Amino acid sequence: MQAGISTATLFLRRNNEDAAALLSEWGVETAEVFLTSFCEYEASFAELVKSRLGNGTQVWSVHVLNTQFEPQLYAEHPRVRADAFGWLEKAMRAAEILGAKAYTFHGIARLKRTYRENFSATGERTREIAAFCRERGVALCYENVEWAFYNRPGVFSELKRRCPELRGVLDLKQARISGYDYRDYLNEMGESLSHVHVSDLDEDGKMCLPGRGVFDFDELFARLRDVGFSGPVLIENYKGDYAELSELKQSYGFLAEKAARYRV
Repeated sequence: MQAGISTATLFLRRNNEDAAALLSEWGVETAEVFLTSFCEYEASFAELVKSRLGNGTQVWSVHVLNTQFEPQLYAEHPRVRADAFGWLEKAMRAAEILGAKAYTFHGIARLKRTYRENFSATGERTREIAAFCRERGVALCYENVEWAFYNRPGVFSELKRRCPELRGVLDLKQARISGYDYRDYLNEMGESLSHVHVSDLDEDGKMCLPGRGVFDFDELFARLRDVGFSGPVLIENYKGDYAELSELKQSYGFLAEKAARYRV
C-alpha cells in the first residue's frame, strides 16, 4: 500500500499546478489530481501539472467535477452524449499525460426526483464508458457517493455483474454521509478496489485530517490487507477540515507510516 493526497484536499487553497509542486516538495509518494474546471482538461494543463510534480510523486488517478459531464455520458439524447464523450476524451488524455491509470468516477447524479434506477441500461452504458477509458490506458473506478449512482452497498455488485472490468473507490466520508458502514462497501468491492479516499472524525463527529481524530486506521489497513489490497490510500478532505498546510503534511506522515506497516 502507498499513502498519498488528492489535490481536492487543497481546493481553494492551491490551484492544481501549485498543489502539485507542494506535494512534490513534501515528498508525497502518490497523488490524485482533481481536475476542477474545463480548462484543466486540456493537454497543455496536464503537461504543466506533470512538470510541477517532478519525478518523485506518481499520479495514480484523476478525478473530475461530476456534474460537468459525467451524468451526460448516460444521456438518451445522442448529441448530449456525444459532447460528454468529447469531454471524457480530454480527461483521459490528461490522465495519459499525468501517468494516471485510474479514473475516480461518480457517473449519474441523483439530483432529480423523477430519476429511476435501471441497472440493465446503466450497466450497458457503463461497459461502453469503461471500454472507452481502457482503450486509453485508464481503469473506470466507481466511487461510493451519497448523492450519486453508487449511493449504497449493492449498487457496485449490480454494475460489476454487467461490467466485469469495473473497479471501485472506497470513500470513508461518503460512507459516513450515506449512513452505511464503510466495511460493507469494502467487502463489496473486495479485490476490485482500486484506491481509497480517507478522512477522520473527532470526538464530536466533525471531519478532520487522518490521525487527528478517533477513527481506527489500524482496523482499516488490516481489512485492506486482508482483501489483498496494495494500492493507494489517499487523503481527501475539505478545505475547512484543517487550518494550516503543516497539518496536512503531518497527516500524510501519519498515513505513510500506517501504509508502510501494513504493506502487502
